[in-house]
Amino acid sequence: MRRIIAFVFAFNALVAAAQPAFVKDSLDAFVEREMKRWQVPGLALAIVKDGKIVRCQGYGVRDFRKSEPVNELTLFQIASNSKAFTGTAIAHLNYEKRLSLDEKVSRYLPYFKLYDPASTDMCTVRDVLCHRLGMQTFQGDFLNWGSKLSRKEIVEHMALTKPVHPFRYKYGYCNAGYITAGEVILAVTDTVWDDFIDARYFKPLGMKHTSSRYKDMVSDANACVPHSLVRGKLVAIKLTNIDNMGASASINSCVADMANWLLMQLDSGRFNGKQVIPFPVLAETRRSNMIVNDVRSPIFKTKHFSTYGLGWSSYDYEGRRVWEHSGGANGFVTKTEFIPEENLGILVYTNSDQNSLYDALVKQIIEAYFGMPYRNLSEKYFLAGVEGRKKEIAQQDSLVRLAEMVKKQKMVPDLKAFTGVYTNELYGTIELKLEKGNLNMYMSQHPNNIGRLSYLGNDKFLCVYSDITCGEMVFPIKRDASGKPIAIDVRVNDFIDYLPYTFLKN
Repeated sequence: MRRIIAFVFAFNALVAAAQPAFVKDSLDAFVEREMKRWQVPGLALAIVKDGKIVRCQGYGVRDFRKSEPVNELTLFQIASNSKAFTGTAIAHLNYEKRLSLDEKVSRYLPYFKLYDPASTDMCTVRDVLCHRLGMQTFQGDFLNWGSKLSRKEIVEHMALTKPVHPFRYKYGYCNAGYITAGEVILAVTDTVWDDFIDARYFKPLGMKHTSSRYKDMVSDANACVPHSLVRGKLVAIKLTNIDNMGASASINSCVADMANWLLMQLDSGRFNGKQVIPFPVLAETRRSNMIVNDVRSPIFKTKHFSTYGLGWSSYDYEGRRVWEHSGGANGFVTKTEFIPEENLGILVYTNSDQNSLYDALVKQIIEAYFGMPYRNLSEKYFLAGVEGRKKEIAQQDSLVRLAEMVKKQKMVPDLKAFTGVYTNELYGTIELKLEKGNLNMYMSQHPNNIGRLSYLGNDKFLCVYSDITCGEMVFPIKRDASGKPIAIDVRVNDFIDYLPYTFLKN
């Protein structure tokens, strides 16, 4: 027995010694310095190499207003990192012949419809998982994200979402497609997506702290507070309930649990010697179904392409194939990457949605394991965006000053003319109300998010949302020939939805 214990200690020491100098000697200092650069309050990371968890730890704090530290068990909303679980679940059911990836979605969900009837007739389960429905990236997410809609209602609203591109023509990241896949799992197994992935993956992988429901995140004493930046200043924000996003984005987890997910991925579906997922299932999730881009990266010179499988993106780097996914929620950005050829996997989670450190740090660690010369990728990311951030802050400040000047000089028109209910076929309704001299916007699907409108002149309003992640946006007003307001264009930050929504006055 003593010999076995001595061997285990010796083996673990050998594994630790085999790590690159950056990971052994410089990682902690690097992370702490770069967190300050990006104003990231808390970060957690895990590194899996050669079947071992060689790093699994937290940095900083869960809430920048307090001192509770982030550790390896601290929860983050991992958002779209959830998609790999959904893609795996569908591929698993396909392997078990309980469904077919290439069968029409409408066979499993008779109520499923796309905007174009021909597309509905052609659309397969695989199509909704690899983002080739013709949608613009994030199209529909202003309606869906954190709204009152149920998962089924989000699927039903796809029939009202007019695609930007022809069906299967171009990659367009579509969260509603993954919500659809979750409803397919329910239809086939009579088990909601949440319970299915818990039984099939969370429990067998010992992911005791992982869940997919808002209430579990809210009630956990070791959960992060989400943060954002408003004109360059860090603020804590309210956790968003994204239960309705389900199979596309609703998992809460920690790096300790997700390291087990990576160990399984890198051991052909085995965990602790047990086959949790048949390897053909994993292979199916990794197979390329759609080209994301084939443009050479300006920072990563040997990255030439990116494709999408079933919940995983993949790209080439330094002659290796990398599989990855990121996740972004209000106040969080997170990253998962793994490289089977190097038996290497990396997780980086942050509790701020305004940073690129989450991605730069993963690439920094990869380059260390590849033996590449050191270069500070976080600094490169930061400097590449400095001018853009300064310009954005200056524009926002300028708009606020303009609104104040217009009001001070009494150039504001009669705001009563703009009040009333406005309708968008996809979203539903908004109502503009005049309250204590201010024009406020109330949204039917987001009752807790109120927009305060300030007149800018030239039939434009500046909208400042109470949910700061939606941004400070300019809304144009349209009038009829007699000068009466008849429509307003509403939009949110691009990382929620790129497209404006035109609301017509009732």
